[in-house]
Amino acid sequence: MPAIISKSDFDFLKDLSKNNDREWFLKNKNRYEQAHENIIAFADVLFEEMQRHDNIETKSGKASLFRIYRDVRFSNDKSPYKNYWAGRFKRATKKLRGGYYFQIEPGKSLAAGGFFAPNPADTLRIRTDMNLNFKEWKKILSNKKLKETFGVMQGEKITTAPKGFSKDDPAIELIRYKQFYFEHHFTDKEVLDKNFVKQLNETFKTLRPYFDYMSEVLTTDLNGISLM
Repeated sequence: MPAIISKSDFDFLKDLSKNNDREWFLKNKNRYEQAHENIIAFADVLFEEMQRHDNIETKSGKASLFRIYRDVRFSNDKSPYKNYWAGRFKRATKKLRGGYYFQIEPGKSLAAGGFFAPNPADTLRIRTDMNLNFKEWKKILSNKKLKETFGVMQGEKITTAPKGFSKDDPAIELIRYKQFYFEHHFTDKEVLDKNFVKQLNETFKTLRPYFDYMSEVLTTDLNGISLM
């Protein structure tokens, strides 16, 4: 199957967003199955492209995909289905940190990558490195290709200096982050282009210098000695 997102895939998602109930879904199960096969083919080719420049632990593109069924147990929104396709690729081995995420949704398609929920130890190690190597962080975050593709680093911040850090630290605006990721949005025209899988792969590839630096930080101690 060709690795493209088709207009019919988009049309299914648009119709689903307007008719997000089990009765409609069952009546249109054949449309879902066709669209699902298309997104699997797309994700499998994306996986192959990414393996050329990174070591991905996720076993296949198909394995990267999230189910379309929503978990509504703890949500006020009881809509049973997601209005989008999404997938996540994990980098392999404990030495390669960071993860890739993509979402295909009319008007809201995006690529993201980074550290969405780091554990407390990793968060402290990142903040400590920001304090000690602020110049290096400014260099990485001002990388021309990274900025042109993703803009500034995203993530929630705490309102003040975290424990152990001074509010007057030159790096305090970075240190206040508790998530460390990047996000790039695509137009529907871009997503429906026959070369979108290559564009998405190149977008993810732009994150590699950031991931390589973060991997070194999170797998070494303050003296640069490997913890692995």
